[in-house]
Amino acid sequence: MNSKLKLAKTISTITNPPIICIPLFIIICLVLSIGNLWEFPLLELVSLVFTSILPLAIILYWAERSNNDKDISNREDRPIPLVIGSVSYFIGFLISLFLGLNDFLTYIFLCYTINTFIIMLITRKWKISIHTTGTAGPICALIILLGPIGALFGLIYPVLIWARVTLKKHTMAQAICGGIYGFVFTAVEMYIFIHLFNLNVGNIYPFLEVCSYILAIVITPVILGLFTRLKVKNPLIFYLIEIIAFCFFLAVTPIGAVVIYILTSIVSILIARNGGWKFEWYDVVR
Repeated sequence: MNSKLKLAKTISTITNPPIICIPLFIIICLVLSIGNLWEFPLLELVSLVFTSILPLAIILYWAERSNNDKDISNREDRPIPLVIGSVSYFIGFLISLFLGLNDFLTYIFLCYTINTFIIMLITRKWKISIHTTGTAGPICALIILLGPIGALFGLIYPVLIWARVTLKKHTMAQAICGGIYGFVFTAVEMYIFIHLFNLNVGNIYPFLEVCSYILAIVITPVILGLFTRLKVKNPLIFYLIEIIAFCFFLAVTPIGAVVIYILTSIVSILIARNGGWKFEWYDVVR
């Protein structure tokens, strides 16, 4: 296995949703327990059990039972563990609700439940990336809580796209769409729940500002994906569109979103240039 494949495999392992959720939910729970750190152990325990330990146990058990790898690469083998995962998240939601835990954490569990169930439905027809979806969800929660600081974690997104495509676990479209789905659905659902149930979530960032950070994270990978899909190999056109996008962000979004757009673009372009000629983005920027 060459160095690029080894790196891609390492990134893919680290960003397996139940694993990447551990550090991301530690940060989420720390933010939510500011002012009363005694809440942190219980918030973290519940999130650890229902977003990491149980889902990981389900994946490993089902992978062994279906004679599959830990990613459960065969699309046909995914629906049952996804349904069981949805049940796990829903139990976490009910327990959080029963214990009267922080509203934000409680309804993030509900977002997980809904999103995983919808992923199960999509997976019956199309192998959308669970890696990028599962990573985007908690990052979206961090954006809602921390704005531009939370959005910095979105730099993982283009790196993860490269890893999953390089390992041939997903097509470019599946990897990109998984992230967009995770970001957008989590944001929309969370704000619907906040207003529908009048949740006490403290100081969070406005919905439109959160959308600007999400757009800043996904726009360059989407442009690169569209260029590869349409077989456009003219770097001048790509960079012209990137400049137009920069002007848009500069004109209508907070400065934090501009910074996130610049950083995500730099990371995406570096990945494209160093991903090797077999990586589809390479021909767009070389």
